[in-house]
Amino acid sequence: MEIKPLKNLNAEVLIPGSKSYTQRALIIASLAHGKSFLRNYLISEDTGYLTEGLRSLGSEILTTDEDIIVTGTGGNITNPRKEIYLGNNGTAMRFLTSIVSLGKGEFALGGDSRLCERPIKPLLDALRALGVDAHSKNKNGCPPVIINANGIHGGSVTFTNVESSQYISSILICAPFAGRDTEIKLQGSMVSFPYVDMTIETMKEFGVEVVSKGQDHYIIKNNQRYAGQRYMVEGDVSNASYFFMAAALCKGKVRVMNINPGTFQGDIGLLDIIERLGCTVIRGNDWVKVIGKEMNRGEYVFDMGNMPDVVPTLAVLAAVRSGRTVIKNVSHLRLKESDRIAALVNELNRIGVRAEETDNGLIIDGGKPHGAEIETYNDHRIAMSFAMLGLATSGIKIKNKECVNKSFPLFWDELEKLQREIQ
Repeated sequence: MEIKPLKNLNAEVLIPGSKSYTQRALIIASLAHGKSFLRNYLISEDTGYLTEGLRSLGSEILTTDEDIIVTGTGGNITNPRKEIYLGNNGTAMRFLTSIVSLGKGEFALGGDSRLCERPIKPLLDALRALGVDAHSKNKNGCPPVIINANGIHGGSVTFTNVESSQYISSILICAPFAGRDTEIKLQGSMVSFPYVDMTIETMKEFGVEVVSKGQDHYIIKNNQRYAGQRYMVEGDVSNASYFFMAAALCKGKVRVMNINPGTFQGDIGLLDIIERLGCTVIRGNDWVKVIGKEMNRGEYVFDMGNMPDVVPTLAVLAAVRSGRTVIKNVSHLRLKESDRIAALVNELNRIGVRAEETDNGLIIDGGKPHGAEIETYNDHRIAMSFAMLGLATSGIKIKNKECVNKSFPLFWDELEKLQREIQ
């Protein structure tokens, strides 16, 4: 698919519900007593795999035009007696690994070839510390996963140098059903920390409290229970980032609707970066407007450990900015849908921009990119980021455009709306 450059950009787009919040709400509602009504949810490939997995565990999930209606299990998990297939949904794999521990008997969870290369050993180790018989089927620390379930005993578990916050969120969500209180301690480095706050926030919305003793110590009392709720899923900042970027690339104006500027989503920090680079950001109650300007020159260093999903967005911005951009603390991007660091370096070089990998990130010397056919590595974030570059650089073609279905099936429709000038 070839992207057509824009001369003038003055547009408004509507962003769907957050994938992270949709998945957390679906899982917690499935563990709750009673019915939940989830509004502004995201329908995507990932949420589809998760929904089918939760149905196989006993939840009743009905999708209407306005709501997802979830009848929870109250924590009484059904054993489907067959493998739960989760595609390349790493969040679902890590969260459901703990959830099936609440059931009885053997549970198997698998996915596609890429998911079976993504690590899960720290979570399996943590579950074993909490009394769960959990192991990697191929003994390589990756899915498929086998759980011989008989509930979670509870107790204390320590995570050291965590490369995914999802391990912590997974234990947090299931801890109220443990036989005794659960204590989680964190040591060493930690990435994507805002996602833990998102998990705790969503748990609270459904009636379960987590006692936080700083950002490295949590206590979850057992015998708490989730209760069905009416829950509004806020807009997805990761997906909004591409449209923030469009304004910056085109020196235009884009108002992005359904975005909470005060969100717990760590990716909202990209707006501060865009401002540092010289653009104007206006924040409303449920919208953000970015006004693009000539970006500042010179060298910038960004620690993106708490917002790794917008690294591709920043990398493409860096490609057109005069100066060096150093992106650090994102070595865990090698474990995503693709090796995102290698993918970004390959594709930036392909468009004539000098980029190189470092131990924990990448360095980009921006300039004037040229057109090219972009390999997406079946990675939605690579596809969407480079698609936006096509609005400012002629000749950008995106291979395998369907990969955006993983998180933003309507992306191409919203991209088309940028062609429509607002009077």
